[in-house]
Amino acid sequence: MEQEIALSAREQAELPLLGRLHEWVVTVDHKRLGLMYIGGGLLFFVVAGLQAVMMRLQLAVPDNHLVPPQVFNRFLTMHGTAMVFLVGMPILTGYFNYLVPLMVGARDLAFPRLNSFGFWLWFFGALLLYFSYIGGDGLYGAGSAPDVGWFAYAPLTERAFSRGNSTDYWILSIFLTSVGSTATAVNIITTAFCMRCRGMTLGKMPVVVWLAVVVAFMMLLALPPLSAAQVMLLLDRFAGAHFFDTQAGGSALLWQHFFWIFGHPEVYILVIPVFGFASEIIPVFSRKVIFGYQVMVAASIAIAFISMGVWAHHMFAVGMTPAGNAFFATSTMLVAVPTGIKIFNWIGTIWGGKIRLRVPMLFSLAFLFQFMIAGLTGIMLAVAPFDWQLTDTYFVVAHFHYVLIGAIVFMIFAASYYWFPKATGRMLNERLGQVHFWLFLIGFHLTFDPLHFAGIHGMPRRIYTYQPGRGLEGLNLIASIGAVIQALAVLVFVINVVYSLAWGEEAGPDPWDAWTLEWSTASPPPEYNFAVEPEVYSRRPLWDLKHPDDPDWLYE
Repeated sequence: MEQEIALSAREQAELPLLGRLHEWVVTVDHKRLGLMYIGGGLLFFVVAGLQAVMMRLQLAVPDNHLVPPQVFNRFLTMHGTAMVFLVGMPILTGYFNYLVPLMVGARDLAFPRLNSFGFWLWFFGALLLYFSYIGGDGLYGAGSAPDVGWFAYAPLTERAFSRGNSTDYWILSIFLTSVGSTATAVNIITTAFCMRCRGMTLGKMPVVVWLAVVVAFMMLLALPPLSAAQVMLLLDRFAGAHFFDTQAGGSALLWQHFFWIFGHPEVYILVIPVFGFASEIIPVFSRKVIFGYQVMVAASIAIAFISMGVWAHHMFAVGMTPAGNAFFATSTMLVAVPTGIKIFNWIGTIWGGKIRLRVPMLFSLAFLFQFMIAGLTGIMLAVAPFDWQLTDTYFVVAHFHYVLIGAIVFMIFAASYYWFPKATGRMLNERLGQVHFWLFLIGFHLTFDPLHFAGIHGMPRRIYTYQPGRGLEGLNLIASIGAVIQALAVLVFVINVVYSLAWGEEAGPDPWDAWTLEWSTASPPPEYNFAVEPEVYSRRPLWDLKHPDDPDWLYE
């Protein structure tokens, strides 16, 4: 049977280009769909990154006119929307698609057709957002791309203030991508709970799988409020409803509540998966099992639970009651406790280990430092009087980019270098990888460290220019130089991927001497994953095979 399947795969490789493209379009294989999610997310990452560079060039000097204000607002909206919905979520969803069945010893996700349906919903929803560039009557030759910010605050998105159809593109696009993400969440939960191989109890699941389940439950809870708000906004715009129309008795704050009930758990939907990546990569390159496995999983569940009750810390400046401010300030500080536990888990894993400073480990170490800084500035913003002073300034921009880039993007790159050999059978070039890492690290800190101080000096966010003589010129120039360096780093990564696909060193099934089940099969894995269902006896099944005489305490 294996020979028949292998022959089929060989025949597929010999198909003409159109035939191979058809195989990818109609596939229900979780590995191909995972790679399509990741590839699509990286494509939008490049597009959204170029928009960010254009915004930074506009802000490099005061009174600049490189980009007209309306185009700047569109760049701002499309960059933020793409980074959250078209980059972060699909790339992380793609990794879960690819890894969860392999890590639990299954041959596919529980519902392969639902998985394909979810991907194509996301993909066409993403395209719909960019169709807005050619589907309307915008100014400056830029189509009618949305210009309402990635948060689309009502009532500014009502018909009276947002004419044309750009906001409708935004609403429908995000609605479709949210439905696709919900389908994937159902698949991940079912697979992890119902399709584990023999011997893999819940206590033996890899941390990545545990955190995939936690994130999937968060998606099921956080995405429906956003979808409901979008339906309400569509009814306002087309059916004469007045949910957010303040002149007709609606509420401007209602949209903010609905949006941030989704928006703040969304931060953890994006960051918890990279906790899983760090919890896999750091032990392998420290040659130690994860420190405090049970506590790590419990802390992730605690973060998910608490994060559902912190949304209104985005709204300290709207005039909530003192009791409301106190509750959300307390819950925001409380979520830092399980987050801090995780940092100690990773440090405990590194402590005393035989560290190998390969590229995945370099990105992981930078993630540890930067995520800690992001957590500290988050606690600062949890203090309501402090937040009143710095809300809607570049201090907040710097804070959340420390999370979204300093933590999430850095660990996405770490995961890319770590699992690229498994997906392609070839290693990414180590020397190019180190150039990529150092350029990206330097560019990141040049960009976002100065923006903390720009915010403290009072620079408002979402402005397209500023006046000279306010102490902001040097900070913005440094930040813009850093953005260009980050773009160069991403270019090096793209060159590395293209070069390695063609001429990279062959990886073999287990190039990192790792411990989880995905490394027990070929690189890339066959369509059926495992010819025989695996059976595991610990949390590190490959270690059992390589070192059968080691004591059981090594796994705890």
